[in-house]
Amino acid sequence: MADEALARAGLHFDELNKIRVLEPDVAQQTVELKEECKEFVDKIGDFQKIVGSFIEVVDNVSKEVEKEKMKALGSRNLLKSIAKQREAQQQQLQALITERKMQLER
Repeated sequence: MADEALARAGLHFDELNKIRVLEPDVAQQTVELKEECKEFVDKIGDFQKIVGSFIEVVDNVSKEVEKEKMKALGSRNLLKSIAKQREAQQQQLQALITERKMQLER
């Protein structure tokens, strides 16, 4: 009877016979929810650490790719300039050959 009167007043006894405002089931669910939330927050923290390290690795790889890209562009430009130099040298040699032929014909 006393339990029913207290229950109607919104008071309950827990497993240690202490008076509580919440029903024991609700209190247990609250504790479980709190534990689940803590686990969730811990998992989110772990996820953030993993994502942070992944982003760092991707940034490092992108920097290396940029370096290699610049090296490739530099090599390509150097190759083009060497080809142009050879072409100009070939034209000079051809002109020299023509000039020498003309001198020999005289």
